[in-house]
Amino acid sequence: MEKYELQKLRDLPIEGVAERLGLRVVRHKALCPFHEDHHPSLSFSVGRNTYRCFVCGASGGTIDLAMGCLHTGFKDACRWLADEHNVILDQWTDRGATEGERGAGERPFDPSRYERFFEHPFLSDEARRFLFEERRIDPRVVRWCRLSSWKDRRGVPWLQIPYYDREGRLTGIQNRNLVRGASPRFSFPQGARCNLYNLPVLNLLKPGDTLYIAEGASDCWSLLSAGLKAVAIPSATLLTRRVAEELGAITGTPPVTFHMWPDNDAPGERLFLQLQQVLPQLERHQLPPDCKDFSDYYLRHLKSLPGKC
Repeated sequence: MEKYELQKLRDLPIEGVAERLGLRVVRHKALCPFHEDHHPSLSFSVGRNTYRCFVCGASGGTIDLAMGCLHTGFKDACRWLADEHNVILDQWTDRGATEGERGAGERPFDPSRYERFFEHPFLSDEARRFLFEERRIDPRVVRWCRLSSWKDRRGVPWLQIPYYDREGRLTGIQNRNLVRGASPRFSFPQGARCNLYNLPVLNLLKPGDTLYIAEGASDCWSLLSAGLKAVAIPSATLLTRRVAEELGAITGTPPVTFHMWPDNDAPGERLFLQLQQVLPQLERHQLPPDCKDFSDYYLRHLKSLPGKC
């Protein structure tokens, strides 16, 4: 793994990583997972992006925290961080970037190598079970999103999730492992640019329409299956400048209203507040306490959703 890739993992918000690891962070403190702690002694420095326990002395950054909480080695902790936070380790960069900005050996994404997979998408039995039985996604949504599948040399089934720009040009691919609990959970072709998902839906918008913003492709499929128009942010912890610019550009072409069901966790709440800075008129919908995200809400309340026939 290159140094610039490790830096992406070290730059993940430390409190967001802690919450994904199951720690409850309140006022920059949490119960320390490294000793028997009854009063929060683990303190987080948002500015330095580090943690420190003033009782047992445990300290470090995001990777150290994942290693300690997961009781795993450096490599597996990095893999978990990348999977859990949807970090694209082979990130696309402009051709004009310097070698240091790109990282050694990094190449732009070549869509011509992959476009044929989505001309006539194929869904394996594992992909059909995941999409239609587990997630209850509308087949029309699967066709619209051009979801496909494949198996690697070891026979591991993957779901292929293509990312297109507004003009329908392939910009990246996110591969999702369909083996429950397997690692890595996601993989990306080198140079893939997976920023805002489902941009072609913008061509269907009319003045005054409502556009929903989801966290992740899965929530976007559920929103579309509920009869709503939606795009998706790749991850609650990764609202990049490029994604913010893409969202900002939507506001007047044509004028629409923006709505969101934030995930029922701290990263989801933080994402909503960040998005409000880009989209001040963003309207919030509160999920029921027993639903962790919109996909969960969709499965529990199929018949009562606002756009569902």
